[in-house]
Amino acid sequence: MQYFKKLVGDRIYLSPRNASNEEIEKFTEWMNDFQVTNYTGSSEQITTLIGEKEYLENSVRNTNDRNFNIITLNNKLIGTIGLENFNWIERSAVLGIFIGDKDYIGHGYGTEAVRLVLEYGFKYLNLHSIRLEVLEINERAHKCYLKCGFKDTGKNREEIFLNGKYYDKLHMDILENEFDGDYIRNKNIK
Repeated sequence: MQYFKKLVGDRIYLSPRNASNEEIEKFTEWMNDFQVTNYTGSSEQITTLIGEKEYLENSVRNTNDRNFNIITLNNKLIGTIGLENFNWIERSAVLGIFIGDKDYIGHGYGTEAVRLVLEYGFKYLNLHSIRLEVLEINERAHKCYLKCGFKDTGKNREEIFLNGKYYDKLHMDILENEFDGDYIRNKNIK
């Protein structure tokens, strides 16, 4: 599989999605794994190769979104991250991320990917605000977002039904003046 080093960090780089057969198979595997999807709130979905292919091809064609694969420096696909739902008048977008490879969960790869995307969003796309939603049960992700500078802004109570229980959906955001980071290693301008 060929990846492109758009945003390079210390241990990973972010490559634009390609919707290759390898990606389609890997994402379909991850989206059907409860250990990966329980924390995204999408465990009830059944993802097929055809459905995932259509989804990934549409995301590649949508030039308004900025979706990336998360790749280790030794070229292993471990997840995905992106900015979507841009509002150019408000200069805002929504961040989404998941690490699908369970061997890389909880080791800081998500934090590094979030920081790369925040720098890209604020310093290259001129965004003012980046927001996200996270399930209250996903404490690891919530801590990651707080570590990256996000603030809690509210919640929808008992909005997600998962494994026989209802969970709150937390809302978070970060403003451009709250982000101070220099994480992209392959830029020329310092």
